[in-house]
Amino acid sequence: MTGLKAAGLASALLFAAPAMATECIAPADPGGGWDFTCREVGRLLTQLELVDGNVQVTNMPGGVGAVAFANVAGKRADDADLLVATSTVGITQIAQGKYPAGIDTMRWVGMLGADVGVIAVDSDSPYQTLDDLMAALKEDVTSVATAGSTGAGGWDHIRLMMLAQAAGIEDISAIRWVQFDGGSPAVTQMMGGQVGVVSTDLGEIKGFIESGDIRVLAVLADEPISAFPDLPTAVSQGYDVTGYNWRGFYTGGDVSDEDYAAWVERLQNLYDSDEWKEVATNSGLEPIWRGGDDFATYVAQQEEQMADISRQIGVIQ
Repeated sequence: MTGLKAAGLASALLFAAPAMATECIAPADPGGGWDFTCREVGRLLTQLELVDGNVQVTNMPGGVGAVAFANVAGKRADDADLLVATSTVGITQIAQGKYPAGIDTMRWVGMLGADVGVIAVDSDSPYQTLDDLMAALKEDVTSVATAGSTGAGGWDHIRLMMLAQAAGIEDISAIRWVQFDGGSPAVTQMMGGQVGVVSTDLGEIKGFIESGDIRVLAVLADEPISAFPDLPTAVSQGYDVTGYNWRGFYTGGDVSDEDYAAWVERLQNLYDSDEWKEVATNSGLEPIWRGGDDFATYVAQQEEQMADISRQIGVIQ
């Protein structure tokens, strides 16, 4: 084969090959929340023709997202074809100094949905409202054993601390906290009388709400949620606290304004689609959109608040 013919064949093969320029890094092993976020969003980006070709998903576990964060910061900061899945868990890690750099290292593209935090008690609990619970803690901060699926300084714990802070409880570090392996075991122990309050994601205890075995004192969302529109939000009760375990994306800190804006637009178009709403609700997520500068501001505020509470409860100095 002549050089000309070989060059022509190579060129033809190049243009015939399916495009696969877009990559999504899931900073965890296959099967978890970040992996789900990359795979489902990647599939829809292709299906809705918001990107050319398929989206390659790369699993990069380590340090609860820290390995992927360092990799992007050090090697791919200007890669305009890269997204990285993240969530409230990642921001908690950054706030507590567990990533190699701060939030300004990356550009925060958008969040597409969230599992929403709830504060729940047993159906026979004396606490009828969030005010009742906060009044009891104000009177005696150690009077109520509280629980969730994370340790002290984890997101379930911090959400409750945010409410206590908003209620004016001074020594929030004295609130008793018990960790269980999931929201459902925490509720089971609460129903058995071992603890008085559970802070967790609504998706983990949906069945208990539907059965009437527990009472939700507060949903930690801006607005009532679609699955249970009659449940009261903390905001509606005078506590300016939300507790989303959101799913979203960042990209490298040196990505241009033009490329960053293009990603924000693509994700917003995906969010607006019926296909995403179906995927989100079938997976127990509440579809919620924050994108671009609004999302970046939200992430910065969340990181600052988490760091402040983490200092108050002694997780960081």
